[in-house]
Amino acid sequence: MKSEANQPPPPEPLPPEALRYLEHARVEKRLAARTLTLYTLDLQRLAAFAAGVELPLLRLTSAHIRRFVAQMHSGGRSGRGIALILSGWRGFFAWAARQGLVGHNPVQDVRAPKAPKPLPKALPVDDAVRLAEHEQPGADPWLEARDAAMVELLYGCGLRVGELVGLDVAPSPAAHQQGRGWVDLQAGEAHVFGKGSKRRSVPVGRAAVQALQHWLAQRDLPFGAVGGVGAARLDPALFVGRRGTRLTAQSVWLRLRQRSQTAGLTTPVHPHMLRHSFASHLLQSSGDLRAVQELLGHANITTTQVYTRLDFQHLARVYDAAHPRARRKS
Repeated sequence: MKSEANQPPPPEPLPPEALRYLEHARVEKRLAARTLTLYTLDLQRLAAFAAGVELPLLRLTSAHIRRFVAQMHSGGRSGRGIALILSGWRGFFAWAARQGLVGHNPVQDVRAPKAPKPLPKALPVDDAVRLAEHEQPGADPWLEARDAAMVELLYGCGLRVGELVGLDVAPSPAAHQQGRGWVDLQAGEAHVFGKGSKRRSVPVGRAAVQALQHWLAQRDLPFGAVGGVGAARLDPALFVGRRGTRLTAQSVWLRLRQRSQTAGLTTPVHPHMLRHSFASHLLQSSGDLRAVQELLGHANITTTQVYTRLDFQHLARVYDAAHPRARRKS
């Protein structure tokens, strides 16, 4: 049996105005029971902070709220968690202001600390190659050819999914006007239309060229038969679906997820993961951040630094090979 000294302190009792607000949230706003529980806990936390500075709840100022935020952050609470707590407090003081209980909302201009953006995960090199080379026995050869070509372009060129589905089979004035790209197999280049209406050209590797040639040899086959859409009505898109229309970004997501599962990968793959894998693996091999920036189409190199990641072993190898203090005497 635990001693009383080891028991957590009881929650700070809520003042009448906080209880009135919770009743308002329950009856008039009809909030879910789980949300009401979270609001109650957040107000109890605020009441405890107020008791610590010996002030009533409604006498708190923005300076107090910022101090409480700093305490929560230094205590290890995430920026997202603090933002949710502030949202609950902001709602309470907004209600109190409408009731004439406070002159202004002290939480109105207080923001949570920015949470670091998590890096999208990169596949290990072996897994990326395994996904690209995967062949499923008994699968539809038309779908297999299309999906293999999509993986090769996403991983081999670092394309965004929007850039991928925006590719046409061949260049045209309409494609240029509408912001669509195309692939020049002879030159081994993909001309894409990226963010900010910026065009760029990226090299297409041998494996991607071969996959695209294989796909283009089959692309039109289902649509020339009786009942097909016919060559005249077939979308000029490089990647089309069963109805002959341009493949959507959502369809690419679903096909990649399915392909990664059948390939036996433990992590479901999405298009941006292949883009990040492209950047990470290229940077690990070359160390040329500026080149990776150009290939990804980033206007600012700091963006490239977010999307690329070197593993510790690679950094250690670079350090051992280059730094004078790392070289050991024989």
